[in-house]
Amino acid sequence: MATKRVLMKGNEVIAEAALRAGCRNYFGYPITPQTEVMHYMAKKMVEIGGNFVQAESEVSAINMVYGAAAAGARVMTSSSSPGISLKQEGISYIAGAELPAVAVNIVRAGPGLGGIQPSQGDYWQATKGGGHGDYRNLVIAPASVQELYELTVEAFNLADTYRMLVMILGDGTLGQMMEPVAFRDEEPIKVVDKPWAAVGRGGRQTHNTVTSIYINPDDLEAKNRELQEKYKYIEEHEVRYEEFGVEDAEIVITAFSTCSRICRNVIRQAAELGIKVGMIRPITLWPFPSAPIAAAADRDNVKAFLDIELSAGQMVEDVRLAVCGKKPVYFYGRMGGNLPTQKEILEKIIAIHEGREV
Repeated sequence: MATKRVLMKGNEVIAEAALRAGCRNYFGYPITPQTEVMHYMAKKMVEIGGNFVQAESEVSAINMVYGAAAAGARVMTSSSSPGISLKQEGISYIAGAELPAVAVNIVRAGPGLGGIQPSQGDYWQATKGGGHGDYRNLVIAPASVQELYELTVEAFNLADTYRMLVMILGDGTLGQMMEPVAFRDEEPIKVVDKPWAAVGRGGRQTHNTVTSIYINPDDLEAKNRELQEKYKYIEEHEVRYEEFGVEDAEIVITAFSTCSRICRNVIRQAAELGIKVGMIRPITLWPFPSAPIAAAADRDNVKAFLDIELSAGQMVEDVRLAVCGKKPVYFYGRMGGNLPTQKEILEKIIAIHEGREV
C-alpha cells in the first residue's frame, strides 16, 4: 500500500529508496550531476545510525564497497561517468568475488570531463562489463522518478539474489528532475542468507575467505564457467521491458530512460499523421530484451526500427543484433548533453515512412 505522493528530486529518491531497502552503508565521492545522492545519504545515515563515508577518491570508495559487501552488508555507491570509470577495477574485483552491491551512474556527457548535461554514452561501459575480465553487471534503466524508487529497491534484492553488482543507469535529466513519487508503507525486501560472508568463524572450524585471486588457471577457468552459467540464468529470467503499440506498428522505436519519455509524445503525433509507431523500452539494459525485439522483427506489419539515444549509437548495436537483418534499423542520436526534440524524431519517422531515409 502506498502513502501519499511526495514531490522529490530523482537523485534524492534514489537515496531514500536505498535506505528503505535496508542499505546502511554508503561510500562515494562527489561529482555532478549526482551529488544530491551523497548529500541525502550524508544527512540520513547520521539520523539512522548508518555508515556514510566521503572517500578521498572514487577508487577508495569502490574498495570500501567491496569490504562492506564482503561482510554481508547492503551497500551502495554512486557517481557520474568519469567517477564510474575510476571505479571499474574495483567493480571487476566485486564481480570476481561475487559480491552483492548497488552502484548508481547518473550519466553526464563525455568523453573526457565532458559536461554535466545528460547523456547515455556509458551504455557500452555498463552493459559490456566496463572493467577487465569476462564479467557482467545487471543494469537497470529507470524512466521516471517513481521507477527510480521502485527499481532501486529491486536492485538490492537482485544484488543479494545473484551475488553481483547491480547498476542503476540514469542520466542528468532523470537525476535532477522533480516528480511526485508514492512510497510504499512497507518495502518488499528479500532476505537472503549469506553463509559466505566474512564475519568471523561463528562456530565454524575455518573462516570465510572472500577473494577473486585464483593462481591455478584451471581453478580460474572453473570460476569463470560458474559466472557464465549464472549470467545465462539471469538472461533467461530477469529480462524486463515495456512494449506498446507494436501489434499494429509500421515503425518500432527502441529507446530507454529519458529518450523513451520524449518518444511517447512523438508516437501520438505520428498517429495523427496516420503513421503507426510502437515502442519497445528496455528496462534492463543487461540482460537486454533481444527476444521481444526479434519477435517484432518477425511481424509483417513492422517495416523498420528506429533507435533513439543520447549518444553516437551504442544500444543500436544490440538492437541490430536482435533484429538480425530482418528489417532495416535506423538511428537518431544527440550528443554533448543535447536532447533530441520531438520535432526531430518525428521528422525522422516521416522520412522512414516515405522511404526517404537510407
